[in-house]
Amino acid sequence: MIRQLWTLSVHTRAFLRRYMPTNILLDAIRTRRGLKWGVPAMLLAVPYLLAASTFTTLIADGGPGWLNLLVLLCLWNTMKFVIMGPVSLILLARVRVREAVVARAERRTRTESAELAD
Repeated sequence: MIRQLWTLSVHTRAFLRRYMPTNILLDAIRTRRGLKWGVPAMLLAVPYLLAASTFTTLIADGGPGWLNLLVLLCLWNTMKFVIMGPVSLILLARVRVREAVVARAERRTRTESAELAD
């Protein structure tokens, strides 16, 4: 039973990562080229908050209960984008430090090989 649940959760996660727009965008932000867009992507949380607020108002005015699922979805996507901003800055700093270390090592190797050639 646990094995089936585990398999179902793995397949569900793979489907959501592959086809849901917010996950596609967050995966693009996590690439080296996309890390600089993490903080501006935080602005995408605003429309999700507005949508959640609108759905909450509709529910309070007697709307259908299934709108609660959309409220949760909007709030979940809001959290993903708000968290991705600072995370992308940390990842970008790590990548730049790593690139600087590699560049320094390359310069050192070139300098040592030039000294040996003389």
